[in-house]
Amino acid sequence: MEPVELYNRVYQWLFQNGLDFIQSLLEFVIILIVGKIAISIICRVTYRILHQADRVSDILEKFTVDILGKVLWVLVLLVGISSFGVNVVPIITGLGVGGFILGFAFQETLGNLAAGLMLLLNAPFKVGDFIEAAGTGGVVQEMNLMATTLTTPDNKKILIPNNNIWGGNIVNYSAMDTRRVDMTVGISYTADIGKGIGVIRDVIKNNEHALKDPECVVEVVEMGDSSVNLVVRSWCNTADYWTVFFSLQRNIKESLDANNIEIPFPQMDVHHHGLPQQS
Repeated sequence: MEPVELYNRVYQWLFQNGLDFIQSLLEFVIILIVGKIAISIICRVTYRILHQADRVSDILEKFTVDILGKVLWVLVLLVGISSFGVNVVPIITGLGVGGFILGFAFQETLGNLAAGLMLLLNAPFKVGDFIEAAGTGGVVQEMNLMATTLTTPDNKKILIPNNNIWGGNIVNYSAMDTRRVDMTVGISYTADIGKGIGVIRDVIKNNEHALKDPECVVEVVEMGDSSVNLVVRSWCNTADYWTVFFSLQRNIKESLDANNIEIPFPQMDVHHHGLPQQS
């Protein structure tokens, strides 16, 4: 096409449609300006509401506001485009089909994203808690919308997809202020049960990290094959759990030995009846 012909066509189009085009352009600019102000206000209000909710984490606050802002901008642009007389229905339909295709292709990723949102919304644990999830126990070091990072007691770093965590049981050992230390101690059938219980109770009372309230429990729980088994239950602050557990194990053994209360090992009595004598 010759430059002169192109110029004539452009001039003719502007002469016929220039006023409508300028009007539509002004409408588009106004829609963008008003939309930007409205989106800014809506996002600020939404962030303020989420921030006041104690159960909503910072990650979820930022993610929600970010997604909300992007969705609102898409709507504003569609409204703005329609001011030029463009039919936006095919665009919306195309976005729907494209979203379906992307959702099918990235269903695993979207599953982790949805699970991450549920974890952040329900907050079954937080950074610093010791949890057991997806068959792994450790301290939560980091959380995001896709995965959770744990550090195991032997100092291994494990990254677990959120879908695996949300799809199973979650045990949070740090959620409560106190924990119960459960132990089983076996004493001999010939031992004085009352004396054994008293010795163990004294050990617990003298442990500086064991709580006095609730009171400890030491009672017979089972008549075992080789011993009378006592259940030992003591309460402590969650942070002192392993300190109490290890110290009670040692101190109970030493106190029972000092009081001549036997802790028997598995044994079997064999009786022979009427065995033939060898010549």
